[in-house]
Amino acid sequence: MARTAAFLGRRSGGRKALPSLLFFTDPARTPEPEVIARRLPPGAAVVYRAFGAGDAAAQGARLAVIARGRKLKLLVGADADLAARLGAHGVHLPERLAHRARQLKAAHPGWLVTAAAHSPRGARRALLAGADAVVVSAVFPSRSASAGPPMGPIRLAMLVRGLGGPVYALGGVDNKTARRLKDAGLVGLAAVDAFRT
Repeated sequence: MARTAAFLGRRSGGRKALPSLLFFTDPARTPEPEVIARRLPPGAAVVYRAFGAGDAAAQGARLAVIARGRKLKLLVGADADLAARLGAHGVHLPERLAHRARQLKAAHPGWLVTAAAHSPRGARRALLAGADAVVVSAVFPSRSASAGPPMGPIRLAMLVRGLGGPVYALGGVDNKTARRLKDAGLVGLAAVDAFRT
């Protein structure tokens, strides 16, 4: 999967420097995100989603140390205050908060701000709201409780062409399915479970 992501990243051309591989943490499915972060290739990103955990700051601080040491980007899910305290590279917004992208980038000019999107309309709105990239899901069948019906690689490619902005694929993306996305026009790949193996 990392090889396919690197291939996609090389093809992204003159866009803002974006990581080609995103690891999304999940307290239930990736209970030890530090172990996975230590295995990521330099230039990848960790999207730390604490989901209100009591030890969010402590775990985020551990991930920030690993990210600095391994030359990874660290994005914090939905919590701009925590991202600022950790010295993160930016935030990842859920679709319902994508409208905050431009405001966050104005307050933190160096930040990378990505946003989740579960439909073409959601993706378009996030990019218009100033998101640097959208993470579209679900592309393939996924174990995520919030995953909707998978769109598949053909519909994803059509969505990417229609948007004209940077798009990551999430949802069922792993070493096998990643190869089916090489020609979808993506800027990179994102996953949760695929990093556990």
